[in-house]
Amino acid sequence: MAFEIETQLERPATSIGRSAGDYAVVRQVVEFLTENWRDQPSLEAIARHVHMEPTRLQKLFTRWAGLSPKAFLQAVTLDHARALLEQSATVLDTTYEVGLSGPGRLHDLFVTHEAVTPGAYRARGAGLTIRYGFHPSPFGTALVMATDYGLAGLAFADPGAETASLADMMRRWPKADYVEDQSATAPLARRIFDRRLWSSETPLRIVLIGSDFQIRVWEALLKVPLGHATTYSDVARHIERPEAARAVGAAVGRNPISFVVPCHRVLGRSGSLTGYHWGLTRKRAILGWEAGVAGGTA
Repeated sequence: MAFEIETQLERPATSIGRSAGDYAVVRQVVEFLTENWRDQPSLEAIARHVHMEPTRLQKLFTRWAGLSPKAFLQAVTLDHARALLEQSATVLDTTYEVGLSGPGRLHDLFVTHEAVTPGAYRARGAGLTIRYGFHPSPFGTALVMATDYGLAGLAFADPGAETASLADMMRRWPKADYVEDQSATAPLARRIFDRRLWSSETPLRIVLIGSDFQIRVWEALLKVPLGHATTYSDVARHIERPEAARAVGAAVGRNPISFVVPCHRVLGRSGSLTGYHWGLTRKRAILGWEAGVAGGTA
């Protein structure tokens, strides 16, 4: 069954449109900080690791993330993750009860559901034409996929792994017709990654193609506010399947629209980052960037 979700994006003050080249440097920094956060490395030590002059690194990283490498380090430590987690139950309870809408939200949602008969998921994509293209993003190369209903897929690829990323996404809907069309997907990529284009007047339309259970999980993820986190068991409880935390984890891992449907905000019960289909380094980078946005620094 396929559903359409119209997502209203608030308009922040600055753009997050960044080059894939910037992300390559940022990726190295994130990996270094993740492995050495207990040592609280200096800016000079970080710069030496990536073979860059400290002032230049500071400017590049701050331009990309909206906060300095040191502030980013603080944002992605496990202590920070646990602090987010401590808030998650209250945040999610409030979200589900009243529908959060406020300055800390990335999405201000208006949700409508339309069943497609026969369901595109049950038909394994038969009858769907999916257009796709690869585009630079703040978190590496992004694979954007769209149907006539709206954005259907958003994946990431490391350098040289574009073909594997595309194959992974195509296996989800093996009977769909795929057409490479950069001109069709480029506007969507700009809408997603350029904050200047986020607007409540022009909502981003997405279509979720999955089982009924998966779609319930993905819809729950859309309610987790920017700068907060949740757990698999919390999601299971809020979709009224408290015994299904493991199944929720599988559905989170199958989320086809990364970043927009924020599966990266799901943590382990202990506050650990756990897995992420597109890599833990990328998950840390997204969470760190969101911490800057939620704090009003990005």
